[in-house]
Order: sequence, then C-alpha cells, then structure tokens
Amino acid sequence: MSCSQTESVLKKIVRKIGQECATRGQTVSETLVVFMVKAVVLDPRNDFNVDQTLTKKDVQNLIQLCVTRLLDTTNPSLRTIKMQVYFDMNYANRAELLSEQHRVLEGRLAPVVRDITDSRPRVQEIESVYQKIVSYVLLSSGLGSPTDIEVVREVTAGLQSVFPQREMITFISLSKKNKEQQLKNLAKLVTGIRLYNKECGKGGSSIDDLPAILNESIPSATQTVDERLNTCHRLAHQYTALLESMQEDQHRYTQLSCFKLKEALFNVRQYEAFLCILLSDAITSAQEVEKMNVQFAATMEQLKNTVQNKVSVDTKEVFPLFVALSNLWSSFQNEILLLSFLTNMTNSLQQFSEIQSQLFPKEVLTSLLEGVTVKSDEERIRETMGTRVNVSDFKNQEWLFPETTDNFDQLLIQYHGFCAHAIGVKGLTLPGNPAIGILKHKERCYVFSSKEAAYIFAQDPDKFIQLNVEKAKEHAELILLLELYHQFEYLAPYKQARNAGKYLMKPTTKRDSSTQTDTHILPPTIVTSYEWNEWELRRKAIKLANLRRKLTHAMQTDLSHMRRDNSTQVYLPKDVGTQTKRDNSSNVPRPQIFLDGLRGGSSPTTHMVKVDLTRPVDEN
Repeated sequence: MSCSQTESVLKKIVRKIGQECATRGQTVSETLVVFMVKAVVLDPRNDFNVDQTLTKKDVQNLIQLCVTRLLDTTNPSLRTIKMQVYFDMNYANRAELLSEQHRVLEGRLAPVVRDITDSRPRVQEIESVYQKIVSYVLLSSGLGSPTDIEVVREVTAGLQSVFPQREMITFISLSKKNKEQQLKNLAKLVTGIRLYNKECGKGGSSIDDLPAILNESIPSATQTVDERLNTCHRLAHQYTALLESMQEDQHRYTQLSCFKLKEALFNVRQYEAFLCILLSDAITSAQEVEKMNVQFAATMEQLKNTVQNKVSVDTKEVFPLFVALSNLWSSFQNEILLLSFLTNMTNSLQQFSEIQSQLFPKEVLTSLLEGVTVKSDEERIRETMGTRVNVSDFKNQEWLFPETTDNFDQLLIQYHGFCAHAIGVKGLTLPGNPAIGILKHKERCYVFSSKEAAYIFAQDPDKFIQLNVEKAKEHAELILLLELYHQFEYLAPYKQARNAGKYLMKPTTKRDSSTQTDTHILPPTIVTSYEWNEWELRRKAIKLANLRRKLTHAMQTDLSHMRRDNSTQVYLPKDVGTQTKRDNSSNVPRPQIFLDGLRGGSSPTTHMVKVDLTRPVDEN
C-alpha cells in the first residue's frame, strides 16, 4: 500500500473513531485519536502486524479497541496520554510565547498603522490623522482603555509635548517605512512620559502597578506549583513502594493486581515532569522581574535627577530615558503574560491527575501502605552514593564520572533520568544515580539506580534497551515520558521530534597526562634581514627602485654553448675635434637694364632695344 493510500485509510479510521466517541457522548481531538490508533497498533497484545495491510476485520477491530480505550475514563493511561497531547499542543517556552504575542499585537495594530502611513491627507484632514496617531500610541502601550476620556487626554498631551500637530506636514512627507519607525518611537516616548508622570503623581491613574502585582503573584504561583509537585513526589514514592512490594510478595501481588498501579505511577511521573518545566519557567520569571525592578528604579531615579523641575531639558538626555522606561514596562507586561500562561497551564494540567484521588482515596491508599516502607527519590540516591562501578570489570564499555568528564551535569541522560534497567525488567521508574557511573553506549548515556543494576545492564545493553522499547509499546504513555523519540519517531510530538537532538551535550572525558618540551626543539628562526628602523627601510626601498631601472643583457649561442669563455678587447675612441663653420660674405651686382627707343626716333620704323648693363659677378 502506498503512502497516500495509507494516509487515506488512517484518516477514515480516525474519522470513524471520532464519530463513535461523539455518539457515546465523548468528544475527542483528532490528535488524540491519531496517537491512540498508533499506540493500539504498536501494542503487541493486540496482534497487529504493521508490515501487512490491514483487512476489513482488522480495521473494525482497531476501531473498536481505540473507542474502548478512549471511553475508559477510569484508566490512568488514557489520562496520561491526554495530558501529553494537551501539553504538546498548548505549551510554549518564553521565546515562543513572547514571539506569538508580539505577532498578535502587530496584527491588531496593522489596520491603524495602515490608515496612518498610507494616507495622503489634505490640510483639513490632518487633525483626523493626528487622532489616529493618538489611538495607535494608546493601543500599542496597553496602558488604559481607548474609551476612557481621561486616558485619551493624557496620551494626547504627552504626544503633543514631543510631536506637535504642526509637524504633521513633515511626517506626511516621509516614506512608509520611516513613518512606521517614527510611530514606534513616538509610542515609546509617550509611554515613558506617562510612566514618569505617574511616578511624580501627575497622572497615570489608569496604569496598573505591574511590579507590585508581579512581586505578589509570582511567589503565589510558584508556591502553587511547588505544592502540587510535592504531592506528585509523595504519590510517586508510595506507588513505587507498593509495586516493589508486589514483586517481593505473591500475596501482595494478588491483592494489588486489580489496581492499575503502574499506569497511575506513569501518570504521576508525567505530571511531575510537566510541573517541573512550569516551575523552572516560574523561577526564571522571578529572576527576570527582580532584575527589571532594579533597572526600572535606577532609570526612574536618573530621569528625576535629569529633569529636576527644569523648564526645558535637552531631548538628547531625556528621550533615551523615556524609551528605556517604556522598554522595561513592556518587559513587565510580558512577564504578566507569561505568569498568566503558567497559571492557566498549571490549572489545566490538574484535571488530568484528578483520577489519582478516584482510584486511590486517602483511606484506601493508607490501608494499602500498611507495613510497606516508602522511600523518596532522594533517599534512594543517598543509599547508593557510596557505590561506584569498577571500570576495570568492563573491557569494551565506556563509563563517565564527574571527575573525568566535562559538562557532566549537562549530559543528556536517556529515559528522562530513570534507571535504564528497572524500566524494562520491573516496569518501574526509579531515579538513576549518576554518581554510580554513566554508561555511554552507542553515543547515548544511561544511569542506574544501583550498582547491581548497572552491572546487569552493561552485560548486554541492546537486550535491555529492546526490553524498554517493548515496555513502551505496551504502555504508550512511556514513549513521551521516557523521551523515546529516536525509537518511535512517528509517535513523537512535533515539538519534541523537532528539538530531540538540539540540546545534546557531548561528553568530554578527562584523564591525567603530562608532556615534555625541549628548550630548543627547532633551529633558531631569527630573520637577519629584519629592520626596525623605517628610515633604513626607506633607504633600501629607494635602492631597489633605482635597480629596477637598470638593464642586464646576456646572449647565448649554439657555438658557444658549453665552451670556454671568450673575451674581446676594444679600444675606446680617442678625442678629436672638427671645425665646420667659417665666416664669408659676397656682394651681388645690382641689375641694370637700358631700353633704347622709348622716346621715339627719326624713322617711324625704329624699334625699342633692350640692353643689359649689369656688371658680371666675377668683376667684384
């Protein structure tokens, strides 16, 4: 069957299961149904072969099994799976939550920003655009209601002090990007001014005292999570003690086999893991608020000292302080959002653990624990602190210890830190003690609850790893609880599958070693041509530049190749002199010509005669 056909069949099965559950009055999400379908198929007790195409009978059987499990409200396993699906779909860390909140806020402000930046108002419409800017500043700050006239007046006054209406003409001429940036700057400035006025008692009556609210709410929320976490610890220790007593005493096994102790233990452990995440976030928020309180008080004091009832103050001094106040107040608002989210998550997760009181009322649990020694996780770890694996007992196994491994506390331990041996053999989630030794097998780290368990597991790690996988197939909630994402990638939630290898810390082993280095292992590399004097370098540069203008000629012929050197002697030319100039002159005779017959004659036939009277040149 192709991938598209398999997906089509799965969608039909999921739709049919959802309809069956809705018919019986139980609404289930599609994500939960998909997870349940895959969990039922994986369970070897249901005899489904994942490598073969499901027949029509197999599909009907699968639908019936899934509907039965989804409607079994008394099964802790179902509550655990629902809790895992809910947490995966709703939980977000600090960065993701704040990023989403920022995106939502920008989406709400986008129409107002668009009306301001895209408008090309005429003179009579400038006042309307200015009022829109007032609305944007008020909405982006989140300080007060836009329907409160007093708040609107306060924001308008603050805006006019830094951005008078006469500057609207300059604002309109800006580009769209510059307009958006100026709107953000104006919102921060006005927010800072309102916070300063509230501190001085000149306004801000609608602004809540967020630092005081956080200082009161965070300890309360942390205490609530801590109390529920302590309840989880107590129940986990009691359930573990009962399960151990069942394995040691057959009579106890018969007495307690009707109770779903393992499923209840897994439910408590998963609830405990989620509460630890929420508690860590609450502690982080408390630390951030403490830092911001100090910064806010220091900034406000600096602003007061800068202003000091002056008539006019340089904007270069006060504007950055107003912006800093606004940014800190936005951080306070973010912490309020985070605290509300953590509170809602804590309250929502509570519903998935209520089945504990239904299965094991206080009186019933007290009677079952008679004669049973209950040990806490801390007590179990203290009992094994003096024991340690002897590395020499293993030839091909790598063991990590605190004193020989860097980042020992940051190693990514498999199975959420539980004993790798107890899960598959006993079906228990016992806390592992890293001090015994961490086994590194195929680039993965495993811890154990005792030295004996470590030795047994190390004899054949692959065998026990497979036992743990088989145990997870029988109890699908263990896949997420033990973080078996690399064995069940198709069942891992999207967020966990995406980040499974993101925070893997590679162990760095350490050992004692020493080195010996000769005094002069290599010949000296002193550069004799080095010159520190720049004038000497200048002199050499001039010399090299002069050499570049010199030419060297050479010639090689076939007859002279590989023969003796020949030389010739030439005589240099002697000094001689020549004279090529002399003074001379000449006198050229003056030309004289006589014409006879110009005045006529006695005879009418007389002709004119031309006589040359010029003297010869040689007569001179």
